Amino acid sequence: MPIAVITFSFDPLVGLPGDLVVRWQTIALAVIVLASLVLGAVLARREDLRADDLLSIAVGAVPGAVLAGRIGYLLAHPEAFAAGPFAFVDPGVPGLDLGLGVVGGILTAAYVASLLGAPIGRWAHVLALPLLVAIGAGKLALVLGGSGQGLPFDGTWATAFLGPGPWGSLAPALPSHPAQAYEGIGTLVVAVVLTLSVLLGGFARRDGRLLLIALAGWAFVRAAASTTWRDPVAAGPLPIAGWVAVAIGVGALVLIVVVTVTARRAGSHAGASGEDGPAWPDPETRPKF
Repeated sequence: MPIAVITFSFDPLVGLPGDLVVRWQTIALAVIVLASLVLGAVLARREDLRADDLLSIAVGAVPGAVLAGRIGYLLAHPEAFAAGPFAFVDPGVPGLDLGLGVVGGILTAAYVASLLGAPIGRWAHVLALPLLVAIGAGKLALVLGGSGQGLPFDGTWATAFLGPGPWGSLAPALPSHPAQAYEGIGTLVVAVVLTLSVLLGGFARRDGRLLLIALAGWAFVRAAASTTWRDPVAAGPLPIAGWVAVAIGVGALVLIVVVTVTARRAGSHAGASGEDGPAWPDPETRPKF
């Protein structure tokens, strides 16, 4: 058996007062969600958006993320719902697909933003980078629970989890691809590239294209990482969830083209009529709260 260079043998559980036991992975995820919300609030303030709308939008993302994530898991693991249709809503049958979950969360969050009368395009622009940070750091947090181990692997960066655990992957001591880390690192790289692009003056119009590019970049990173998952291959090199990620990436690219063409047409119509089409983030045209 190949010996992994990177081994983990810490206790994934931490005891809290009151005889409570929590996984380090859970604590890390909670901290990451909080940090992402704080980052979103800071960016919203800088864009003259109502930071108090952020909580409503974040809560609004939950039902869409759960429903769509459940559908995605059904597509990838239909055997988990063999007990019948009620298994879909049975909390005793765990499982959510992150790919469709993110898409569903974005859709219901946008709906809540529309109910609040909030500018959806500008909120999409603001929340693109916090979303990537949450996804990327969240995938890396899985290392703290031994979750997301990929196919057996004897490379120098293979990982193995020793000790009693409990760990989140089957055969955790088997040196394997750190699939969870691949997706996490790749997603954070996308976040860094887009951040540098914004700092250099890109995405001056707050019309949601930044979120769509972030979504496409993450989706293709996820699809690439899925080639190392332990899930059975559906077609070509990818499992079903990998193909779902490809579809999400392609769909996001199509929407980018649609938004770009629409914006250009709107600009040309405004120019032809002699009107100045105010473009974000012109300080004089931002709504004041």
